[in-house]
Amino acid sequence: MHELTLADVVREHRRSRPETVALVDGDRRLTYPELDERTNRLAGALAAAGVGRGDRVLWLGVNSFRILELLVAVGKLGAVLCPANWRQSTDELRFVLDDLRPAVVVWESGPLEEALDPLRAGSDARWICHNGEGPEGYEEWIAGHPAVDPAVEVPDTDPVLLLYTAAFDGRPNGALLSHRALVSHSLVLGALRQPEEGFVFLDSGPLFHVGTMMFAAMTLVYGGTNVLLPTFDAELACTLIERERCQGAMLFPAMITQLVEANADRRFDLSSLRFGPFDEQWNSMITLDDSPWGRSFAGYGQTQVAGMLTFHGLGLGGLGTSGRPSLLAQVRILDADGAEVPDGTVGEIVARGPHVFSGYFRRPELTARTLRDGWHHTGDLGRREKDGTLSFVGPKLRMIKSGGENVYPAEVERALQEHPAVTGAAVIGRPDETWGQHVVAIVTVSEPVAEAELIAHVRGLVASYKKPKAVVVVDEIPRRGFTPDYDLLDDAHGGGGYPGS
Repeated sequence: MHELTLADVVREHRRSRPETVALVDGDRRLTYPELDERTNRLAGALAAAGVGRGDRVLWLGVNSFRILELLVAVGKLGAVLCPANWRQSTDELRFVLDDLRPAVVVWESGPLEEALDPLRAGSDARWICHNGEGPEGYEEWIAGHPAVDPAVEVPDTDPVLLLYTAAFDGRPNGALLSHRALVSHSLVLGALRQPEEGFVFLDSGPLFHVGTMMFAAMTLVYGGTNVLLPTFDAELACTLIERERCQGAMLFPAMITQLVEANADRRFDLSSLRFGPFDEQWNSMITLDDSPWGRSFAGYGQTQVAGMLTFHGLGLGGLGTSGRPSLLAQVRILDADGAEVPDGTVGEIVARGPHVFSGYFRRPELTARTLRDGWHHTGDLGRREKDGTLSFVGPKLRMIKSGGENVYPAEVERALQEHPAVTGAAVIGRPDETWGQHVVAIVTVSEPVAEAELIAHVRGLVASYKKPKAVVVVDEIPRRGFTPDYDLLDDAHGGGGYPGS
C-alpha cells in the first residue's frame, strides 16, 4: 500500500484543486499547481546543494510562504525542515546550528542580520537569503532548476519536520515529526475543526510553534488556503481577515484583545472568522465557531504528538478538563513503576499512535527513555475521570507559560548563573492578567548588582520573552536536596498560575 506523504498531498491537490489558492503572502498568491511546480524546483536546488534523505534545512526568519514550500520540498527528498525560533539570542541560535548541522540555511536579512553575522562566518552550510537577490537569493537560486519532480521514494515514517522544544535541562531538544504524524494529526484536528471547501486559515502565530504549524498542516492536507502573517500585528491581521475572508486563525487571549482594540471603530469586517467566544465586543465582531473545536477548550497537547493528544471537543460535558484522546491515539495513566493507575488517580500521561513523534534528533538516550516500552512518556501528569475523560494536571517538571510560550526555569537559571555576580538562581512564574504568567528570578549574589543589569544579561543569552520581569535578591535559596524548593519560593514571592493548576 502506498504511504501518503506531505509531498503526495500537494501532488494530488495539483490535480484535484487546480484553481485553489494554496498560499497567500502579501501580494504573492500560489495555487496548488504553482506550489507543486515551485517545490519541484526547490527540491532540485536543495539536492544540488547536497541535501538528501535525513539531511536538515534550517529556516531563520519570520513567517513566510517559503516555510511551507520548504516543508513540501524537503518532503520530496526525504529531508527535514527546522523552522527555528527567530527571537532567540545569538548564543541560542549558535546552539541550534551546532546541534542541527544543517546542509542549507535559509535566512532573512534585516533585523536578524546582526545576530546571524557571527554565525554565518563559521558555518559549513549553504546560506540562502530568502529576501535577497542574486545567486545567493532564494528566487534566483530556485529559478535555475527545472520543475521536475525528483520522484524519490520517501516512506511516510521518515521525519520531515523538526521543532525544538523541552528545555527542561537548560538546552532544547529537537522533536522529529514524520509525514505520517503530520497527516494523521491533521485528519483528526480537521474532524474537530470541520474545515469546509474553501477553508482559509490565517497563520497569525509563529510557524516554529506547533500550535500554528498544526493548523497550517491541517489546512494544507484539507486543500485550503494558508494566509501568512509575518509577525503578529493586530491591524494587519484585521486587514487580512477581511481581505481574504479568513475563517480560522491561531490566537491567544492577548492577541484577541489587540484585535478588539484595533477594530474598536469597526473599520474591518471580521465576520468571516469562526472562533470561540471571548468577550462581548469580540463575540459581536466574529462568527462564533459551533464546531466541536470552537465549543471546547482545546485539550492537552505538546510538540511531541504533532499538536494535540486529547481534545476537549471529544468530551464535551465530561468531567475531565482535557476531553478524550485523539481518534488515532491510545492514552494510559501510569505510576512511577509503569503500572496503570485507577481512575481518579494522578499519574504520568503516556501515549502511542501514528501522530506521536519519531524521537529526538541526536539524543539517543533521551529518545530511548522517552519512547520506552512502545509508549511515549510525555513527562506530564494527568488523571482519567470515572467517565473516561482526561484531566491534565501539570508537568512533572516545572514549566512557566507566558504569552503562549513555554519557559523552563533551568534555561533561565543557567543564563542567570553565567553572570559573574550571581552565586545561585531559581526562577518562578508569577500570575499575569495579560500574559498568564511572567518570569521572576530569585538570586543570591557575591556583590551588589542592579536588577536592570541582570535582566539585560539574561536577554543577551535567551529569547526576550524568557527574561525575568523582576529579580529578587535573597540571602539563601531554600532547597530540597540539590533542587530549589519552588513551592516555598512561590509562597514567599507570589508565584503561581502554572499550567494545569
